[in-house]
Amino acid sequence: MNLPNKILINTLFYAALAITLSGCSTNKYAATNKVYKAQSKSFADLIEAMPPTNQKIDSLPDNMQSFIGTVNFGIRKPNFVIIHHTAQNSLDQTIKTFLLTRTQVSAHYVVSRDGQVVQMLNDYLRANHAGIGRWGNDTDLNSSSIGIELDNNGSEPYSDAQIKSLCTLLAGLKKKYNIPTANFIGHADIAPTRKPDPSNFPWKALAAKGYGLWYDNVLLLPPPDFNPTFALRIIGYDIKNLGAAITAFKRHYVQTDITPVLTPADKLILYNIYKKYL
Repeated sequence: MNLPNKILINTLFYAALAITLSGCSTNKYAATNKVYKAQSKSFADLIEAMPPTNQKIDSLPDNMQSFIGTVNFGIRKPNFVIIHHTAQNSLDQTIKTFLLTRTQVSAHYVVSRDGQVVQMLNDYLRANHAGIGRWGNDTDLNSSSIGIELDNNGSEPYSDAQIKSLCTLLAGLKKKYNIPTANFIGHADIAPTRKPDPSNFPWKALAAKGYGLWYDNVLLLPPPDFNPTFALRIIGYDIKNLGAAITAFKRHYVQTDITPVLTPADKLILYNIYKKYL
């Protein structure tokens, strides 16, 4: 082989090697993805174990309990979607927050301002997005919901691209898991004493597409015995702090006034929404 051809072959080899190595290093989340994979495997190992690990009933003697695996079972599926705003200034900032173990917060999806959708967790796994909250009798919304974070600092409008991508995502989740229309709610709904998000959110536009409920154009007067506190509880709000529950309801359905007092107009809206839950 003459020298020019040898030089050419060597040049092509090292160029290909450089491309290969650069391709391997382009994923800046390779390290955290590896942690995700390892943690997922540990959960899979727990599920596969026979008998299940740490699930013996300590108060029963060993000769009174056994394990026989049934053939009829499936993966638990989410029943709620809870929408948040990130209260941060960029998609990258939110992703970084969700990759730091010390924060102990996460979500299944993040929807950026430009409409990009980033999935950060398998739908079947439990994210740490809801925190302490309640909706109806459910006091562990992390275990029964999918959390979606909207890239928004809490004081800016939501872009058309962001809402369009969100609705596309919600359509897929609703169909896949048969999530009831009423079960698309906000963080403020389930944690009224702690959270205001998503602030100034277009709930009416989402409800028109089947993601959440909204009141009708014609509102009937409630009967004389209508109990607003009972109605809030039936809808799902935690009424231990009634003022906070009223504010959360108005944050969702009224928006122009979030004072913790129900006006006559608010009661018309509340009665209309309440009837949809009966």
